[in-house]
Amino acid sequence: MKGDEYILSLDQGTTSSRAILFDRSGSIAGMAQREIAQIYPRPGWVEHDPLVIWSVQMSVIIEVISTSGVKASSIASIGITNQRETTVIWDRHSGKPLYNAIVWQDRRTASFCDELKEKGHEAMIKEKTGLLIDSYFSATKAWWILNNVEGAREAAAKGDLCFGTIDTWLLWKLTNGRVHATDITNASRTMLFNIHTCEWDMELLDLFGIPLSMMPEVKSCSEKFGETNLIDLKTTIPVSGVAGDQQAALFGQMCIEPGMVKNTYGTGCFMIMNTGSKPVLSRNNLLSTISWKIGNNVTYGLEGSVFIAGAVIQWLRDGLGVIGSSAESESVAAQVNDNGGVFFVPALSGLGAPYWDPYARGMIIGITRDTKYSHIVRAAIESIAFQVNDVMEAMSSDLGMELTELRTDGGAAANNILLQFQSDILKIPVVRPAILQTTSLGAAYFAGLGSGYWGSVDEIKSQWRSAARFNPSMTSENAKSMVDRWHEAIGRASEWAK
Repeated sequence: MKGDEYILSLDQGTTSSRAILFDRSGSIAGMAQREIAQIYPRPGWVEHDPLVIWSVQMSVIIEVISTSGVKASSIASIGITNQRETTVIWDRHSGKPLYNAIVWQDRRTASFCDELKEKGHEAMIKEKTGLLIDSYFSATKAWWILNNVEGAREAAAKGDLCFGTIDTWLLWKLTNGRVHATDITNASRTMLFNIHTCEWDMELLDLFGIPLSMMPEVKSCSEKFGETNLIDLKTTIPVSGVAGDQQAALFGQMCIEPGMVKNTYGTGCFMIMNTGSKPVLSRNNLLSTISWKIGNNVTYGLEGSVFIAGAVIQWLRDGLGVIGSSAESESVAAQVNDNGGVFFVPALSGLGAPYWDPYARGMIIGITRDTKYSHIVRAAIESIAFQVNDVMEAMSSDLGMELTELRTDGGAAANNILLQFQSDILKIPVVRPAILQTTSLGAAYFAGLGSGYWGSVDEIKSQWRSAARFNPSMTSENAKSMVDRWHEAIGRASEWAK
């Protein structure tokens, strides 16, 4: 493939969009990133403008091409990874969105989810999708748009509308509306997809009043989805890899054997374990999901999703103004030796796994006259680790085994205080890889395998390497005491808004 020297990875996240060029060694050859605007129409509602998402994504593509000096003709293929569950519905003829994208964090359909539970749908939905009934997932977001945007139901019935998660929206735009498709991992997060038959489920579509005609074609993670010529208007580049951000990170971390587990510290925290060729249904409020599909082989995973992780640091920066940048949180927290008895429950949009409490609200407790703002910052950092510990305990219980190592990635994984505290309370080693952008790397791997840039998984698995390893240093008694105190704080914050 002479001249095809790079893979372009598009990483559309909750708070920013990235474009990263990777070479054959899996190293970064160029990167551009820009934040996207968050829209909060009401308390608990979170939206993005789909057209802004598209324009920002294109701007970082152009920027990385310009700053790296890489020509479009030197790009072998494109991979897409994205914030999952976030929902867009648009007119298939005009391409115009009917409404803003409803973000995965949005809680507006919490009461509708309560109704679904009361009507006895939970067991059926969990068995088919591996998911719990929650406003986190796409189905109730699509239901809300169809029921609250004038003319939406009628347009859907006529076959005029397209549903998509963000990968589908970007693919549609990149191909000038020629391709309406998604990959199996994003499909598995909609609460409309049967993870056993690997098809859209008619019973679920009927339950939410969503016509099959709205739904995208479902493909594997690593195959040709379509082509784009938008980068320089003359070079045609295939899009040959797509995966939801957390599944892409799992693959980018090369957790390719059953039992391997990673945690991404992003806007939220997402821990996934590779469970092999069969789904594991959780007894502890975790999610059974599809990790990836390559060729005809489906790999499943067990996941715990934490809604607010890095977002709590952003709130300290933007909401309270106590830090000037997210990176500053580590140096501020280092000004004190511990949290000074302060515990921070960051339920800014409810609590995810293993609590699934959309009515929980944020709480800072334990403040005294001696409390400094550095204690609050440290407590915020520790809250991320406490939530990950809760998920790890649930995962260990489901599997009947103790996990022995946690691989980490995401922006907040650069924080040494966070990873050391994480290791202390988990009581296992926590490993940071050489490349933190493993979500983008995973999408690049899928695209490279789908286009023949790399010949096999064996060819790329040796590229993973660690940069730092954190081992437990806190006594077991102190770790248990802190976790117990955290659980007390969780109990006080639960169902606050109900």
